[in-house]
Amino acid sequence: MNNIDKIRRSIGIIGESDKIIEMLSLISQVAQTDISVLITGESGSGKEIAAQAVHKNSKRKFESLVIVNCAAIPSGIIESELFGHKKGSFTGAIENKKGYFEEADKGTIFLDEIGDLPLEIQAKLLRVIESGEFIRVGESKSCKTNVRIIAATNRVLNEEVTKNNFRQDLYFRLKTINIKVPPLRDHLSDIHLFIERFGLEFTNKNDIHFKGFASEAINLLKTYNWPGNIRELK
Repeated sequence: MNNIDKIRRSIGIIGESDKIIEMLSLISQVAQTDISVLITGESGSGKEIAAQAVHKNSKRKFESLVIVNCAAIPSGIIESELFGHKKGSFTGAIENKKGYFEEADKGTIFLDEIGDLPLEIQAKLLRVIESGEFIRVGESKSCKTNVRIIAATNRVLNEEVTKNNFRQDLYFRLKTINIKVPPLRDHLSDIHLFIERFGLEFTNKNDIHFKGFASEAINLLKTYNWPGNIRELK
């Protein structure tokens, strides 16, 4: 339990329910390894916090954690963003550019919403996982990177594989370790802890005296389904 408390404190994870303890226990088992990790959970449930906890408790904790939101990068430039490019390799490439994998060398890269990656980029990502090699846009020689990969998605990836939206070989490589972040409705016993933390944060920021929530109000909040999870509660 001491190791779980250490992980909880390292990143300020909230929750004392069985679901949260289960998640923290798995993080404690895999953090010190260099195995790729897949974090799954609904939008707003706290997948990025879980990724930060893995990095903060790993051998790479003093190196960079590079966070990439795959869904937010246009498909036309995502290869350049991830792997970098050579000057003149396309219109607008006015200088050599390092990609996220080079920036994350010796550290950790967190690929959020990996289910949104185009199939051709998935193939290149698989090569990085298997050999640590990638090719910058506009170059022919391989570059090496020493990086731990943590991926996250709110999609059901085995269903995406069936629909040919996600490569099966990449899915198998990622799912070796699957950390599941529970939806808020599955650990409603923790809701008072979130309310206390968020209430204090908000009132401190706005110079308001925080008197807490009535128990009736908390009980009422527990009857709601929270489709937007912790983000919606906050």
